[in-house]
Amino acid sequence: MSSREDVLGAVRRNQPAPRPLPDVPLFDADLPPALERFKAGVLRMGGKIAELPRGADLDAFVRERFPDARVICSATPEVKGTRDLGAVGAPADLRDVDVGVVRGRFGVAETGSVFLSETELGVNAIGYLVQHFVIFLDPDAILPNLHHAYEHPGFRDARYAVLMTGPSATADIEGILIHGAQGVRSLTVVLTPPR
Repeated sequence: MSSREDVLGAVRRNQPAPRPLPDVPLFDADLPPALERFKAGVLRMGGKIAELPRGADLDAFVRERFPDARVICSATPEVKGTRDLGAVGAPADLRDVDVGVVRGRFGVAETGSVFLSETELGVNAIGYLVQHFVIFLDPDAILPNLHHAYEHPGFRDARYAVLMTGPSATADIEGILIHGAQGVRSLTVVLTPPR
């Protein structure tokens, strides 16, 4: 036997007996209303909340919000966009996209975050290389806190997942906050059920 096998064998022989993991509470007693807390969290992190007018066309809504956008790339069939995400051969192909549009799976009220996986993004880089990022989110899909979020099946099913919280930001030593320094310049969450 080699030294490596001796050490690994000793570790295997001396492991403690398995024990069940403790139950972790969801810490959801006396939480404020999820929707209002989520909105406040998005704003606190530099994002924007957009209220969709009743019956509004989503394509028109995005174009009105970003009138100077030349390239709009959408990962949701709710918005057509000007570039087909399915035709993107490499993530760097998204470097000239003005507006990226996705539908988030769920939001987290505690942090103002939106859960996105490879399913929602289509190409993961859409969440980072575009200038302006628009996320459609069903208001009924907002969870109260991170404990509920980590219990959501989305985390177990995804190969890639992110809790997106606001646009890119950085601050220098004097405390001057700059949004959009290294990633998306703006993040807008549009609260609307799927269409």
